[in-house]
Amino acid sequence: MTSEKKTYNFLIAGVPYKLKTSHDDATVEELVEFVNSRMNQALGVTKNGSYQNAAVLTAMNLAEELILLKRKAHRELEKLEEKALQLSMDLENSKSNKVLNN
Repeated sequence: MTSEKKTYNFLIAGVPYKLKTSHDDATVEELVEFVNSRMNQALGVTKNGSYQNAAVLTAMNLAEELILLKRKAHRELEKLEEKALQLSMDLENSKSNKVLNN
């Protein structure tokens, strides 16, 4: 990410938007494609085809994914911390045993 901000014009579900960001072109394109895909999916399942309902449904789906990913990452981090602590304790025990045996 660069510090210089650039303005992008794009469409989400056919609605024009403008975004000023320091992200590079490829990142903005990926973000727009991702949100557009999710909005189009949501528009397909909303009963009245309302953009507002689709936007809220999209936001809820993305929030769910984010929260679940955060929980998973937190669990994995806890496992790694436990493993690192166990390895540290094993190393200390190994040193202590080596000193006692010499």
